[in-house]
Amino acid sequence: MWFIQPKRDYVAEMPWKYADEPAVMAWQIRTRDYYTFPANIILLIMSCISMMLGLWFAFGWGIESTVSKMLLCGGVFSFGVLITMSMTHQTAIIVYRLTEKHIEVFSWKPQIDSVKPVMKWTAIISGVGVLFLVLVNPNLIIAAIGPVSIGVMAALMGNSKGYHSMARNQMEDNVAWRDAQNIYAYPKRSIIGLNLYWQHPETGKEMKNFVKAIFIPKEKYGDVLSFFQKELPHTPVIEGKFDVYHV
Repeated sequence: MWFIQPKRDYVAEMPWKYADEPAVMAWQIRTRDYYTFPANIILLIMSCISMMLGLWFAFGWGIESTVSKMLLCGGVFSFGVLITMSMTHQTAIIVYRLTEKHIEVFSWKPQIDSVKPVMKWTAIISGVGVLFLVLVNPNLIIAAIGPVSIGVMAALMGNSKGYHSMARNQMEDNVAWRDAQNIYAYPKRSIIGLNLYWQHPETGKEMKNFVKAIFIPKEKYGDVLSFFQKELPHTPVIEGKFDVYHV
């Protein structure tokens, strides 16, 4: 499902633009690459609503069994929370390669990779169910429209590179980090921000005071920050929270 992804080393697989420049460090991280506070609030609100719905279903429908009430309430609550988390807590895989001049970045949201196999197996299982129904009553052949449609959509998703790229929010970028005017250190989320002039690689939009957020595994955070401080000794380091908008 969307929250289960296999561990895999992507660093060696990326088509690095500056592969001729020796890498100082390289890493990958799976993280929520956005301002998380509003998403957390939405999840809290929807969790409360899901709990109230679960209690209403369990106690408002005249169910007498305590076990049935608990299962129904827990099921409604869990379903609501998982659906909400699939929207508010999406994560991105971000792969970095740091050289003496550049930071190259590839990022994408892996959740879409789980959609196709889920749709495929849904089509297969429902197709088998429809086959049994047709054996009982041939007039139910019209029910095959559902599994066939799901199977066709899964096939189209797998063959459309443009759709896959859009749905995965696939992006690549490179930053000339030595041009940074300020360094922002946000240790609570293991993020370093580089304040620099930036131009969007696709739209060409220019931003003079853009803060490029660099997401770092906790065990590498100190090494990366020390590297920037050593290489940019005259660049101010500002410690504390800053808003994260990953582009």
